[in-house]
Amino acid sequence: MEEGFHELTDRVRAELRSPEDLVAYERLLGLARKNTPAAREELARMLVAVERPLWAREIAAFVLGCAGDKRAFETLVLLLNYRDPVRCATAAHALGRLGDPRTARAAAALATNPLRTAYALYPVRLLAELRAPQSVPALIGTLERLLTPHNPYWRVALACVEGLGALGDRRAVPALTSAVAHPRLAAAAAASLARLGVHEDVTAGDGGAAEGAAGEGAAEGGQGVSG
Repeated sequence: MEEGFHELTDRVRAELRSPEDLVAYERLLGLARKNTPAAREELARMLVAVERPLWAREIAAFVLGCAGDKRAFETLVLLLNYRDPVRCATAAHALGRLGDPRTARAAAALATNPLRTAYALYPVRLLAELRAPQSVPALIGTLERLLTPHNPYWRVALACVEGLGALGDRRAVPALTSAVAHPRLAAAAAASLARLGVHEDVTAGDGGAAEGAAGEGAAEGGQGVSG
């Protein structure tokens, strides 16, 4: 938890707006470091308390999620579908360590919802990490839906392509073969197919794919921004 926790707390500290916020923040950090049943109980109460700032619930849910405490599940799923990508990333990190069987179902529902595609990047990556029964069907369905010309969510499609290659399930071959025809996805799709024992010519798409791979890191926060 340590690296992710430090990134979260450093970010939250910049959001504090008053001396009262700082006091509450320091108390939260103290509870997180104690890691005792009593401390976790207090963190869990914070998840349902009224008028708590989002950053406080985020810290509490992250700590509980990484500790495998399933009371964090609902808050983490809410944050996984949040408009702010850094909060989505934090939630995905904790959900990947929570060990709750509901996580894969929730991630699949978010990834496959066409109304939430702009926020689907981290649910897609989480599905690949979880390797759950829902993972391959959800990634295939999401990828197939995004294989349209000039789709603004190519980063989500790229995450599907990479995730399907990592999962190594041959049910993904038709969708990955179709992805080879899309310049931003071509190289990654060919690499994923190769992991499945299928080889495709990607000459026509190499340039666009290289551009897409380079843009992924630089623009990760802009999940819904057209490439």
